[in-house]
Amino acid sequence: MEIGIDSFASAMLSNAGGSVLSSVDAMSELLERIEIADQAGLHVFGIGEHHKKEYLDSAPAVILAAAAARTKKIKLTSAVTVLSAADPVRVFQEYATLDLISKGRAEMVVGRGSSVDAFPLFGFNLADYDQLFIEKLELLLSIRSNEFITWSGRFRPTLNSQAIYPRPLQEQLPIWLGVGGTPESFARAGTLGLPLMVAVIGGETHRFAPLVDLYRNAGKKAGFSPEQLKVGLHSFGYVAETTEQAIDEYYPGHAETMTKVGRERGWPPVTRQGFDAQRSLRGAYVIGNPQEVADKIIRHSQALGGISRFTFQMDNAGLSHEQLMQSIKLIGSQVIPLVNGAV
Repeated sequence: MEIGIDSFASAMLSNAGGSVLSSVDAMSELLERIEIADQAGLHVFGIGEHHKKEYLDSAPAVILAAAAARTKKIKLTSAVTVLSAADPVRVFQEYATLDLISKGRAEMVVGRGSSVDAFPLFGFNLADYDQLFIEKLELLLSIRSNEFITWSGRFRPTLNSQAIYPRPLQEQLPIWLGVGGTPESFARAGTLGLPLMVAVIGGETHRFAPLVDLYRNAGKKAGFSPEQLKVGLHSFGYVAETTEQAIDEYYPGHAETMTKVGRERGWPPVTRQGFDAQRSLRGAYVIGNPQEVADKIIRHSQALGGISRFTFQMDNAGLSHEQLMQSIKLIGSQVIPLVNGAV
C-alpha cells in the first residue's frame, strides 16, 4: 500500500506561542516537509487547491514543481484539482510539465471540490456545477490520450486539430477521481476506469463500502480489470510516539479549525466526545501511536475491500513544523513497515 500526506498549505503557526508565520516562511517549511517525506520513504505527497487567505495552495502545480526539484522518489500530486473551475488544457500542460521536471513522478486527483470559492473567482456559475465537471473531465481525458484534439462543448472554445504540448514523460499521466459521498461520482469513476480517491473526513469508513462496491462493479461492467480499479483513502490523521501525545497535540487545533469551518458550512461545533468517536475503532480519524495508526489503516482497507493508497490530512490542526516533521518521520520509519508487513 502507498502511504503519504495531503496538504492544504495551511500550517501557518510557529512553534513558539502560536504566532502567525509569514507566507514566505510557511511555504519554505512546507517544501522542507515534502523533502523530508521523500527521504523518510513516503510514497506520495499531495497539495490541495483553495482560494482563501488562510491557505497557500491556490497554484498547487507551482508548489509541486518546486518540490520536484528537491526530491527524488516521492510521487507528487494534486489533492484535488478543482477541475470544474479550470481549463483542462492548461491543467494538462501544468502537470505534463511537472512530470518532466520530476522525471515521471507527477499525478493529479481531479474533482469538483468541496469548497466553491473558485467558481465566482474564475467566472463560473454554480448552477452548472455538475455539467462543468463532466465536460471538463471528458476533455482532460481526451487530451491525455491524444496529442491532437478536435473537440467542442458548452464551457470552452472549440478545438480543431489542436496540438497540446508538452507531453508527459509517463506514457499515460495518472489521473485519479476524487470523490466525497455521491453515488454518481463513484459510478462515473468506475465507468471511466479511473483510480478512485475517497475523502472520508467524518462518520464511519465502512459505510463507504457500498459506494466502493458500486465503483468496482461499474468498472468491471465497463471492461476494466481489478488492477486498474485502484481505491485510495484520504482522512484526518496524525502520528506521535504515544496516543496520548497525538491527541494532546492534534485535538485543540483541529477543534478550533473545524469549528470555524462548521460555522461557514452549517456544521455543529467540534466536541471532545465527537472527536473521540471519530478516533474509535470504526471512526474515520487515524490518530495515535504508530502501531495504533497502522492497525487502523489496515482495518479501513479491509472494510473497503482493499485499498492501494492512504493519505493523511494533518496540517489542519495548527501543528508546528517540528511536530509535522516528526509525524512524517514516524510514518516512514514505523507506520509504513507495519502496514505493508501485515498486508
